[in-house]
Amino acid sequence: MTVPDRRAPRAPQRRLRDVRMVPVAVTAWVIALLVSFLPWTAGPVIALSATGIGILLIVCRFRTRTAVARTGPLSIVCLTVAAAIAGAAAAATPAREQAASLAGHAVTAEVSVRSLPSIGADGRLWADADAFRLGPGDRPAPLRVPVRIGIPPDAGSATLGPGTVLRFTAQTKRTDPGERAALVLFSNGAAVQLSRGGPVERLAGDVRAAFIERAGRLPEPGSELLPGLAVGDVRAVSDELDAAMKASGLSHLTAVSGSNLALVAAAAFGIVALCGGGRVFRVAIAVLALAGFVVLVTPQPSVIRAAAMAGVALTALLLGRPRAGLSVLLLAVTVVLLVDPHLAAAPGFALSAAATAGLIVLAPPLARGLARRLPRAVALAIAVPLSAQLACGPIIALFAAQQSLVSVLANLLAAPASPIATVLGLLACLAMPIPPLADLFAAVAWLPSAWIAQTAVTTAALPMATIEAPAGVGTALVVAVLSAGVFWVVAPHRPLRAPWRAVVGGALAVVIGAGTGWSIVAGPVALLQRPADWAIALCDVGQGDAVLVRSAGRTMLIDTGPEPEPLRRCLDALGIARLDLLVLTHFDRDHAGAADVVVGRVGTVLHGPVDTPAHQRSLERLEAGGADVVQSAAGVAGRLGDADWRVLWPRRGEKVFPPGNETGVILQIEGGGVPRSLFLADLSATAQGALRRLARPHDESVVKVAHHGSADQDPQLYEDLGPALALISVGEGNDYGHPRASTLEMLQALRAPVLRTDRRGMILVSQGEEGLRVWTERAAPADGRTERPP
Repeated sequence: MTVPDRRAPRAPQRRLRDVRMVPVAVTAWVIALLVSFLPWTAGPVIALSATGIGILLIVCRFRTRTAVARTGPLSIVCLTVAAAIAGAAAAATPAREQAASLAGHAVTAEVSVRSLPSIGADGRLWADADAFRLGPGDRPAPLRVPVRIGIPPDAGSATLGPGTVLRFTAQTKRTDPGERAALVLFSNGAAVQLSRGGPVERLAGDVRAAFIERAGRLPEPGSELLPGLAVGDVRAVSDELDAAMKASGLSHLTAVSGSNLALVAAAAFGIVALCGGGRVFRVAIAVLALAGFVVLVTPQPSVIRAAAMAGVALTALLLGRPRAGLSVLLLAVTVVLLVDPHLAAAPGFALSAAATAGLIVLAPPLARGLARRLPRAVALAIAVPLSAQLACGPIIALFAAQQSLVSVLANLLAAPASPIATVLGLLACLAMPIPPLADLFAAVAWLPSAWIAQTAVTTAALPMATIEAPAGVGTALVVAVLSAGVFWVVAPHRPLRAPWRAVVGGALAVVIGAGTGWSIVAGPVALLQRPADWAIALCDVGQGDAVLVRSAGRTMLIDTGPEPEPLRRCLDALGIARLDLLVLTHFDRDHAGAADVVVGRVGTVLHGPVDTPAHQRSLERLEAGGADVVQSAAGVAGRLGDADWRVLWPRRGEKVFPPGNETGVILQIEGGGVPRSLFLADLSATAQGALRRLARPHDESVVKVAHHGSADQDPQLYEDLGPALALISVGEGNDYGHPRASTLEMLQALRAPVLRTDRRGMILVSQGEEGLRVWTERAAPADGRTERPP
C-alpha cells in the first residue's frame, strides 16, 4: 500500500511565496536606483505611490473578485516599499545638496571612518566615512553626509578603521550621480586622529591590528591573503597577487560575504546546541556572534546585505520556517535598500546579492544536470561556483573590462579552503589574550590561505585565463545571453519545440561567432598591424607612466604604472618576456606600483632616492628575483643594445629637493635606432629649471612630458628641447585634470604634435629614414588638432 506524502503539496506553495517576494525586491531596487541617480524624482514617486495605494484600497474594498483586487495586497506592499525608499532618499537630499555646494572648495572636515582603508593609485589611503562637520574655515558647521576620503599614507596605522574620528583640511570634488558618497575629500596634509571610536570599535581595531601583525610574520603569499580571508583586510595583498586573484575569479574570497557570516552563525548556533541550549537561546547567541563579527570586519555593503539576510534567516528559524531561502534573500535586500537606497548602485552589493541568488536558484538545477554525467558530489561541487559565476558575470561586465575564463576551475580548487582559513583566523582573533594559542591558530590558518594564493597564481597564468572586452551594457547583455545559454545546456529542461530550438540555436551561434570574430580581430589581427620595428612604446597604464625602449634586441622599461594588469597586458602584447634594464624614476604608486609584475624578469634596476621602508622592500623583492640594484645620479651612463643612455638628474647627494617627484630619474637616450629622447618623469617646473641650467638638454626628437601634462612646467625647458613629438602618459577621466590646457597650449605654440595615452591607447614610435613613424592603438579624436602624428 502506498502512503501519500502530505508534505508534497506544500512545495508549490512555498515556491509561490518565494516568487511573490520578487516584485517587492525588484521594485525596491528600481526605485532605489531611480532616486539615487535622479534625486528630484523622490517627491513624484511618493505622490504616485500614495495615490496608487489609495486606489487599490478602494478597489479591494468594493470589488473583491476582480484580478486587480486579487493582486492588490502585493501591489500595495510594492507601492509602500517604493514610497518608503523615496522618503528615505528625500530626507537625505538637503544634506547631500549642501555638501555638493562645497565641491571645488577647501574645507575642514571632521569624519568618522566607516570602512577599512585601501591604498589608491595616487598613494593615498582611501576609505568610506560619515562626515559630521564639514565647511570652510577652522570651525566647520555640523553636516552629516556620507563621504569618500583620501588621506596621507602615514595616517594609516594598523588600527585605523571604523569608528576612527579624523579632522583634516581637504579639497573637495563632486561625486558622480548614484554614488553613495555625497562628496570626495582629498586631504591637503596630515589627518589628526581625534578618537578611535567607542570601546567596541577600539577593541575590534586592536584585535584586527594584532591579527594582521601576527599574520605578517608568516611566509608570503599566504600571509598576504590571511587577513582578508579572516577579517576582510586586504591592505597586505601585493599588486601581483591582487591581479592574480582578480584574473582567477577568486577576489570575492577576501571580501566578507554571506558565507563568512553563515559560518559564524552556524558555529555559534552549533556550540549552543551542543551545550543543550534551546532554540531561542541558540538564535540569540548567533545574533550576538554576527553582530560582533560585523564590527570586526567592518560594515561593507556585502557585509550589510549578508548580515541582514542572516538576521532574517535566524528570525525565520526562530519562527519555524528555515527553508524559505529566496524569500529571505529578497527580504534582506529590501530591508537594506529601505535603510540606505544608495547601496542599489554599489557593485559590491549587487554582486553579493546576485551570487547568493545564484546559489539558491541556479545551483540545484545545475547540480541535477551535471549529475547525469558526473558523480553527485562532483556535480554539486562544480554547480556552486558555476551558479555564482553565471549570476555575477553580467554585472561584472558592466564595470570590468576583464572577464575570467578560469573562475569555475579556480573556485572549485580554492573555495573549500576558504571556510577553513576563515574559521581558524577568527579563532586566532579570539585567542589574542593567549599569544601561543593565537600563534598556533594563525599558523594553521596560513596553510589553506597559501593554497588559495597558489591556486590564484597558477590558474591566472593559464593560457586564455582572461579575455578583454569593453565594459558596459553591450558586453553585459552578451555575457547574460552566454550565461543563459550555459544554464540551458547544463540544467535539465523540457526539449524546445522546433521553431524555438532554431531561434535559441541561432542566437547562440551569432553570439559565439561574434565573440570569436572580435577576439580574432582584437588579438592576432591587431598584433599583425603593430609595427615590428618600434623603438619607443608608451604603454596605456592609466594615470601613470610605463615606457619601453628597445634597441638591437635589448629592452628597457622606464617605470611600471600603478596597476599590475595594464603593465602585464602591454608586455604580453609586445612580446616582452625579459627586461635588460628597469628604471624606477621614483617610488610613487603611479610610477612603481606594478613593480612586482617584473620580479624575476629584470637584469638591472636603476632607481632614484629611497626614503621609506616600503620602497626598500620593493627593491629587495626585485633583487631577490635576480636583479642588480643600482641607485642612479647625474652622470651615470650605459648602453642598451646599440643605443646610449645617460642620467641627467638628480644630482648625486641632492640636498635641495626632497625624494619624490623632484628627484625622479631623468634619462636621455639616442642611437641604435632610438630617436634622441628625453623622459622627464614627474619633475616640477622648479626642478625642470635646475635641470635646464645644469644639464642644458636641447634638440630632442621625442619628449615624454613631465607629470602627465600637469600645469607645473618650465616653458623655457621645452623651448630649448624643441621636440618633434611630445608624449603624455595619462589616465582617461583622471581626477587631476591632466593634461592641463596650459601645457597643451605651450606645446602647440612650439608646434610639437602631442600624443596622449588617454585618447590614443598604446603608442609606438620608430625612427624612419624620413623622420619619426608613429603607430597608435586608437584613431585620433575628431577634436584633437595636436593629436596628429608628425
